[in-house]
Amino acid sequence: MTSGAVATDRPEPSTPEAAGHTDDGAAPPRADRSERGERAQAAVERLRAAGVEAVAVTWVDNAGVARVKGVPLGGLVHAAQWGVGAAPCFDVFLADDTIVTSPLIGGPTGDLRLYPDVERIVPLAAQPGWAWAPGDRYTQGGAPHPGCQRLFARRAVAAAAERGLTLKAGIEIEWVAALAAPPHEEPRYPTAGPAYGMQRLTELSDYLRDVLRALGEQGLTVLQIHPEYAPGQFEVSVAPEGPVEAADTSVLVRHTIRAVSARHGLRVSFAPAVEAGGVGNGGHLHLSLWRDGHNLAHGGPGPHGLTAEAEGFLAGVLGELPALLVLGCSSPAGYLRLVPSHWAGAYQCWGLENREAALRLVTGSTGERASAANAEIKCFDATANPYLAVGGVLAAGLAGLDQRLALPPEVTGDPAQAGPGGVPRLSSGPGEALAAYRRSALLREALGEPLFGAVLAVREAEREQYADATPEDLAAATRWRY
Repeated sequence: MTSGAVATDRPEPSTPEAAGHTDDGAAPPRADRSERGERAQAAVERLRAAGVEAVAVTWVDNAGVARVKGVPLGGLVHAAQWGVGAAPCFDVFLADDTIVTSPLIGGPTGDLRLYPDVERIVPLAAQPGWAWAPGDRYTQGGAPHPGCQRLFARRAVAAAAERGLTLKAGIEIEWVAALAAPPHEEPRYPTAGPAYGMQRLTELSDYLRDVLRALGEQGLTVLQIHPEYAPGQFEVSVAPEGPVEAADTSVLVRHTIRAVSARHGLRVSFAPAVEAGGVGNGGHLHLSLWRDGHNLAHGGPGPHGLTAEAEGFLAGVLGELPALLVLGCSSPAGYLRLVPSHWAGAYQCWGLENREAALRLVTGSTGERASAANAEIKCFDATANPYLAVGGVLAAGLAGLDQRLALPPEVTGDPAQAGPGGVPRLSSGPGEALAAYRRSALLREALGEPLFGAVLAVREAEREQYADATPEDLAAATRWRY
């Protein structure tokens, strides 16, 4: 599919209007184009010295799939100033590339401009000659595209900043490595070692070393990498950063792992259910709230040292989780993972270091709590658009903070043991989550009608698409799409 990108060897139009831009929107105004061009030119010189010939500019659609436009290095300055064409219909793509529509977004008409974030450009260590950058999407007239998920996340961060708050975030990456094979073949694993076992690391030590090396060469700080529970499953965690940057990094890490895996004769899946009935891949979101350099999850009078602001924030997130599942557990396949007693966070509760709670409080070890205390949302997975996930959580948390909400009583142990009428379980299927999402005035306002409606259309279509699928068929259909 093409979207009318301007060829890089054509002279620039003499006016913004000549290229379909009017400078009456938020970005990039005429004066900013010069600055963008200067920064892009500096990036070109740095990238050329690193052997880069092209830049992959990505955005993530509402099905959680990263889409891309490639720009030759010689066209990067023009792309930074004027954007690259990208059709708005991508906002209503399903994971299998079926295209639907929504009340305000969809159909064959219209075009957007995709602007690479020059400050985030990274040469790709496992894809020689290529660099990567996340993109922001604007209308032809220069206004922010109301369906741009990355700009939504930026607005949520700005709303926190208006309250004098900053956040640190990180998204854990879990994946399953399998031997390369045609997509229809069942996965065969390169190691038979036990869960969390050193045998797995030994058998795939070259592969995991190359993953670490590539991430390090791309400027990422890896905190840990280790075998996980399911066959062929691993996890990597990188250092926390701002919420938008953490979402960017989650995209970069996954595609780096995919590229390294291909070089080792492996294919990888980040899907929540690689095999029906097994332990799936999560995409746990860690967050900490800060004011004036102080971690608000430490040193307060609330439970386990939470300040009132941090408690209100977490209470807001916890209360909105049934609707937030639409943003954080996006595919119907996610509910194959989100089951009790699998450490997936299937219950709407919180607890200190409770891996069965959807909201897990992590205080860290004595002596490092002031820097390490954070909260983990365990019910999310990698089918989520990470920008929607962090933006939605921030919107819910800030609403809880503003309302000075308090957390309900803490749950210890496995909430499944509480029996009927005890701890409320989160949705067991996409229908329940969609009903909660439709009722959420908070998310409707935060996302805005165009984005709220596009997300709803995609989720409804995928729910209908797999309504009659067996767990095995559902896992097979989504296994290699993520």
